[in-house]
Formats: sequence, structure tokens, C-alpha cells
Amino acid sequence: MKIKKVSARRIFDSRKNHTIEVSVVTERGLFKASVPSGASTGIYEAVELRDKDGRGVLRAIKNVNSVIGPEIVGMDCCDQTGVDEKMIKLDGTANKEKLGGNAIVGVSMAVCRAGASAKGLELYEYIGKLSGSKMRLPVPSFNVINGGRHAKNGLSFQEFMILPVDAKSFKEAFKMGKEVYGGLKKIVGKVRIGNEGGFAPNISSNQEGLELLKRAIEKKSYSGKVKIGIDVAASEMFKKGKYDLGFKSGEKGLKNGREMIELYRGLIKDFSVISIEDGFDQDDWKNWVKLNSKIGRKVQIIGDDLLVTNVKRIKKAIKLGACNTLLLKVNQIGSVSEAIEAFKLAKKAKWKVMVSHRSGETEDSFIADLAVGLGAEEIKSGAPYTRERLAKYERLLKIEKESGLSFVKL
Repeated sequence: MKIKKVSARRIFDSRKNHTIEVSVVTERGLFKASVPSGASTGIYEAVELRDKDGRGVLRAIKNVNSVIGPEIVGMDCCDQTGVDEKMIKLDGTANKEKLGGNAIVGVSMAVCRAGASAKGLELYEYIGKLSGSKMRLPVPSFNVINGGRHAKNGLSFQEFMILPVDAKSFKEAFKMGKEVYGGLKKIVGKVRIGNEGGFAPNISSNQEGLELLKRAIEKKSYSGKVKIGIDVAASEMFKKGKYDLGFKSGEKGLKNGREMIELYRGLIKDFSVISIEDGFDQDDWKNWVKLNSKIGRKVQIIGDDLLVTNVKRIKKAIKLGACNTLLLKVNQIGSVSEAIEAFKLAKKAKWKVMVSHRSGETEDSFIADLAVGLGAEEIKSGAPYTRERLAKYERLLKIEKESGLSFVKL
């Protein structure tokens, strides 16, 4: 099934910023994919090509229309690896800075949809074939309190999440998440909403944020059934070898690596935290290794900025024992094939995988199918509130209802 036409246009993401929508045409029809955008991004991510003003995406669109499109027209849309490798070769850089990771990943996702249609498969089924994975429904990780770069408050931790680990199905997990979110709304009252649909209360204490989650969980009688996770996004607060927990509030809060580990130990004890993402800076390998060795048997130590879904960095983390869970973001590495390769490497090391959205999202539900097709343990897609987040959850509910696939048990 040959690719007949490739084009891109400008759209807006959930933060009202410009992003790209890519269209791929085959004999089976038109297939689209829209590209998300991160606010808190790792320095090793695929480059999101922007215009000189730092906001526009016209250069990336031009690269799709004038460079990538003419080169892949005529290729088989079912040759996902071939198409992705062609684009990577056209770019010729280590971080996709020439054509733009946003240009390449949009085409890659749209081609993947076209390939699924050509094979007469649902997108998740096709991804399951590409990856050779056992398909299943992931446990959702709801970001219900926003901080860090995702909200205008004093919280230094970027995300405060709830995970319905005791649910027996995705439908039940979603219900539990919605109920806790509703209970939290009654506790915090009328407050701002952050980038990912979570509440952004005017507080600066991370412990107070966790206490709010604990109360909301207890309010709905889900103690022990819904657990807590945090995304520290520590690279955002790393200054001269120490971590500034007051980088937003202005309060003094510098801590070294040992003190940060003790802080995390206290949070695990006091709030039953089971997941810590980006607990240290993306280049602070020494403390990553210490953290994983000390508490990795009890909780998920998730690498996001540390790993950026990049095989080379994942290999290093495996060798050093720096973490035990991969946060997988397709736009972070820049193509579907590379994301699948990163997934396989993580599973070979017996890690867990959490497929993730970005803070600047669209209503494209690609990552829902990706999580199911890969058989990932978890998916992170924000609070069960705004349309761009709900699109992913609604797609997962539909897949569960129609497929009969099993639900992950953490």
C-alpha cells in the first residue's frame, strides 16, 4: 500500500501554542496525526523545530511538505521502520535538529495509522504486531495536582499523581480516578487548573500537596487501593550541584543528593508513594544509582529527562542500575520505530514502562493505542478533566470494551 501524498498544517495544542498536524494519503484514505509538545523538556530530547520567534512551526511544516513528503511518497506505508529510517537519514543529525523531531514524529505516527488500515487492523493491534508484544490495558496514572513548570503556584514538584492499583479493569480504574479527582475538587475548592488538567492550588509545600491527595483518597474510601506517584522534574530545580526546592516559591530549600534521598524515603513512609519520576537531574547519574539501589525494590524509579526514550541513554541506565522504569514519549525520540526499540530494550532489562503524554496535547489518542499495543504497564495522560486528556482515556475504555483484553496488575 503505497504512500501517495504527505502534507502538514498548523494547529493549536492545549496550551494554545502552535503545533503540527500531518496527513498521509494512501489508496485506503487519509490518515492524520497531531504532534504534542512538552513544557518541561530534557536537553537530550529530539529537537522540536520552531521558527525564529521561538513559537511558530512553519519551518517544520515546510520540511514535511517540501523535504520529507517527496522522499517517502511511493514507499510502502506498512514499512514503518523503512519510512522512519529514511526520515532519520534525511535529517542526518543526532537529535533531529535539521528537519525537526516534531516534523518527523508527525509523519511517523500518521504512517503508522495508514499501515494499520492497510493491514485491516486496529492501531493497537498493528503496534502489537510491530513490537511483538502481548497486548493489554495499562493502569492509568492521573496527574491531579499540577506544580513545577505546569502550573502558576509555588509547588516545586511538577506532578502529583494517583494510581488505582487495586482496580480489576481499566473501566474501574478510570472510575476510581474520576471519583478521587472529584473528591479533591471539593477539598481544594475553586482554584486554577494546570497544564495537564490537574488542580493548581496556591500552595508551596510538596508535603501539603501530598496531604491533599491522601485526604481525597480517604474521602472516597480508597485507602490502599489508590496509591500516589510524583514527578519531581528535578532537572528544573538543579543548581550548582544542589536541588532548590524553593525555586518557585522563593523559600530557601537547597538540598544535596543524600538529603533528597532522605526526603523521598520520608514521602514513601508518610504517603505510601509508589512511584518517583525524575528524582534527580538528567546528568546526576551518581545520585540516580544511589536512589535506585536504596529504594528501587519498593517503588518505581522512573527515568524521563534522564532517558528521553533514547536507546543509548537507556543502555547506560541499565548498565549503571540508575532506574527501573522507562517513561516512554514518542515525540521525545522522534519516531514510532525508535520508541518501539526503546520499549523492547527496557523490557529486556525487566523494567516497567509508562507511556506518557505531554503538557501541550491535542485530542489525538495515538498514545492510548501505543500503550495497549506495547502491553505497557501504565499510561500517564493527565487529569480526567480536559478534552485532550479525556480523549486518551475514552479511547482506552473503547478498546477494553471491544477487545476483551486483560488489564495490567501492578
